[in-house]
This record gives sequence, C-alpha cells and structure tokens, in this order.
Amino acid sequence: MFENLQDRLGSILNGLTGRGALSEADVSAALREVRRALLEADVALDVVRSFTDRVREKAVGAEILKSIKPGQMVVKIVHDELIEMLGGEGVGIDLHAAAPVVVMMVGLQGSGKTTTSAKIAHRLSTREKKKVLMASLDTRRPAAQEQLRQLGAQANIDTLPIISGQSPTDIAARAVQAAKLGGHDVVILDTAGRTHIDEPLMVEMADIKKRSNPHEILLVADSLTGQDAVNLARSFDERVGITGLVLTRMDGDGRGGAALSMRAVTGKPIKLIGVGEKMSELEEFHPRRIADRILGMGDIISLVERAAENIDAEKAAAMAAKMAKGKFDLDDLADQLRQMQKMGGMGGIMGMMPGMAGMKDKMAAAGLDDKLFGRQIAIIQSMTRAERANPDLLKHSRKKRIAAGSGTDAAAINKLLKMHRQMADMMKMMGGKGKGGMMKQMMGGLAGKMGLGGLGGMGGMGGMPDLSNIDPKQLEALQKQAEAAGLGKPGGGMPGLGGGLPGGLPGLGGAKLPGLGGGFPGLPGLPKKK
Repeated sequence: MFENLQDRLGSILNGLTGRGALSEADVSAALREVRRALLEADVALDVVRSFTDRVREKAVGAEILKSIKPGQMVVKIVHDELIEMLGGEGVGIDLHAAAPVVVMMVGLQGSGKTTTSAKIAHRLSTREKKKVLMASLDTRRPAAQEQLRQLGAQANIDTLPIISGQSPTDIAARAVQAAKLGGHDVVILDTAGRTHIDEPLMVEMADIKKRSNPHEILLVADSLTGQDAVNLARSFDERVGITGLVLTRMDGDGRGGAALSMRAVTGKPIKLIGVGEKMSELEEFHPRRIADRILGMGDIISLVERAAENIDAEKAAAMAAKMAKGKFDLDDLADQLRQMQKMGGMGGIMGMMPGMAGMKDKMAAAGLDDKLFGRQIAIIQSMTRAERANPDLLKHSRKKRIAAGSGTDAAAINKLLKMHRQMADMMKMMGGKGKGGMMKQMMGGLAGKMGLGGLGGMGGMGGMPDLSNIDPKQLEALQKQAEAAGLGKPGGGMPGLGGGLPGGLPGLGGAKLPGLGGGFPGLPGLPKKK
C-alpha cells in the first residue's frame, strides 16, 4: 500500500542524513519534496499543508540546524509528526460496556462490511474468547444475509436466524434481544450499504442506531477509493456519529493517502485494517508501526507478533532440538519455507525488517519471489520419504523423476540440494558441542541484550520460541533496543552482522551465511555485485 510513498520519502530523507550540516534552504527544499510525495500519495491537501508546516516549524530551529546530526533530527521530526497525523496511539475496539456490547458496521456497498464483520467476530472469539452473535440487516442486496450466515458457519460464529420480510430496525432489535437471551458478549450488526450516500440510507442508519443503541459504530471504508473515502467518513460522522474506522484492502497497490488523511480529517481513530482475504488477515492499526514502515524503519514488533500467531510452538521446539544436534533434512527445509509463506512470504518479512524494505524489488528482479518457495516445496514433495531424509540418494534417474513430478528441471533440484547442504552444514556448526552450541550461545546473548530471556532456544526460522507468551512491554523494549542498535534508521543494517552485503542485502554482509551468495540462509542464487 505505502511502497511508492516509502520509496519517495526514503530517498528524500536519506539525502538529508548524508549531509554534515543543513541550512534552512536545505530543509525547505526537502519539505517541498515531502509535500509533493504526500500529494502524489493522495493525502488530502489540508492535511499535507498542516503536516509540512508543523515539520518546518520544528526543523528550522537553531538547535536542529546546529546539532551534531541535523539530518537524523529532521528524520525524527518527520517520523514523530507522521505518527501524530495517524493518531498517536493505537485504539482497539472498545468492549467496556454492559453485555451484549452492540457493534454497528456502516459503509457503502462493496467496501467489505460483511466480510469485515465476520473477521472482527472471528478475532474477538479467538483472541479475546468472547461469545459473538452476528446479524445481517441488509435486506436489499440479494443473498447478503445468507453470505453472513455462511461466513459465520466457516468461522464457527453464531448468526441470527433469517426471517424474511422483517425490516432492518426490527432485525436489529431482535438481534439485541437474542444476544441477551443467548448469553452473548458482543452482537455485530452488519447494515445495508448503497453505491453512494443518499438520504434514505442515512435515515435507516439513524433508526437502527436508535433501536439498538450501539456502543461502537465502525465505518468500513475501502482504502483504494482515495479522497472519496475521506468525504464518506465525514458524511457518516456528521449524520450517524461514528466511533472508529476500519480500512479494507490495505494489501492492495493503492497509494495509501486515505489511511493517512482519514484520522486527521475526521478525528476518529483507525481501529483495524484488512490486509488480506483470509479470516485471520485483520490487524490492529498502530500509528507508530505504520509510520516506521512508511519511513523504511521496519516493524519488529508486528513481525514478532505474526511469528507468534503462525509458528507452532511444539514444532518449533522439536526443530530447535534437531538443530541443536546438527540434524537438518529436506522435510525440515520444507517446514521452514512453509513458515515463511505463512508469515507473509519474503516480501512481507522484508517489509517489516529494518532497512530491508528497499530490497524487495532487487530480490524480485533476481527471481527470488514467493513463487520460488512454492516451487521448492513442490520439489521436496515429489521425493520419497527416504530421499527427503537422505538427499545423497538422489542420482540422475531420481532427479529426472522428481523434475517431472514437480514441473521443474534438474538445475532447480541441484540448486535446492546445494542450499540444503549449506544450511545443514551451518546447523552442524551452530549445534556443535561446547556450552550448548554456537546457535544457543548466539541467540541467548542476543536475547539477553534485548531483555527477552526466553529466546535462547531459537534456531533459525523454525526454532522460534513460543512468542505468544512474551509480554507487550517486552515487545516495546525489543523495538527500542532495535532502534538504539541502528535498526530504526532508514537504510540501517542488522547489528553485529557487518556492513553492506556483497549480494545486496544491507547489513547482513559481515557473516557470510550460505544461500544468498554470501547473505541470508535458505535463499539461493541472489547474484553478487560485480
């Protein structure tokens, strides 16, 4: 969503940080570029104007221009103001009310209200262990009520039985009554939409609000609609009174201006963002993390949280135990690749790693996209159990059979085997004897520095610990440690692993890990610089 803005702001701010001293003219020139970049990203003009005015006011002070690192100070000011524009602190759905808490979903037709209602219900039931009832008030769109019923069945969420001929306000009253009788904690009302805002829609929303007395009124807006979404939010807020926003399709290729404008224009917090089609692909909106991603500073906390959700603790412990013994077969490699796919693939992980966001295009150009993982998993699945456990069995005739079964060729199989051999050698080295092995010592030391005592058993991607038990305060401490170590700077590298990488990944070059031509383990063939 924010890739174009990220590239533009990154190049502008890197130009500032590369200079020893800044004049007022330098700051003004940079802010002109920032203003242009934000306008091109479809951010509302009045929001851009107030943003650049606040940055200029703070950035042209004498203490900034004469400080030791004025460029970095300007980056910090832009970062802080971006967080402020996005809302300061993240705000979740407020359930502090007498049960059943009524959540009313409003928005235009096609914005994703019904799917988002089911996603929120799924999130509340799985994460917060709430008993949720969903009710469709959309009597206009054909099969809208049936759609919500089917989504409820998929996610194992209760839905209000459909009675044909009832008006939306009657359905709302019946839903609240059914939730009281059924002992539900939350009732979600999925209201009808229109292709555009009109008077009958607003009257209907006001009537439903009067009958159901909702604690939360969430406006669902498609983030790809740009400035129209901002006008929509303003209209709904004036007529119905919204308490928060949910932005859908944040994984799209839109310019992201709506997300940056809506909080500033309406004063209402963005509470959740839809980042995919699956039920689980709904995230809380954290202004600081979004600002970090936009400025290329990564998002360590979200990466750790995503790992906690997607990594099986038992499998991770078994993998760590195998790695400690120096064992690593092709089944283990396939597990690693699947876990990376679950965590958003290479692009998703790189986007959250500090200083790595700019690498996605270079990796795609080198053929290292997420399809590569699928091809490698297909190769491994085309082998017999014995071949996966002992790759030395793979001679020419077997490779020919595997290539036919996976739709690849012998060269791809050889690359995969070479990558596995390099990773297996590294695991043996890291699982070597003496003080619990090199991997354990390395991860234990890193965990100690970051104040996360339980990470000593972490071995590669598969040796992740059960991160779901980590306290949120420890996650914040991890983010601060990362920033202090230089991870939070645009273009910054990973601490303790040397400077720029010969193969192109910044900050992973000192330790020549196999797989990326001197870079990141498990990814073959990224060409080295000439």
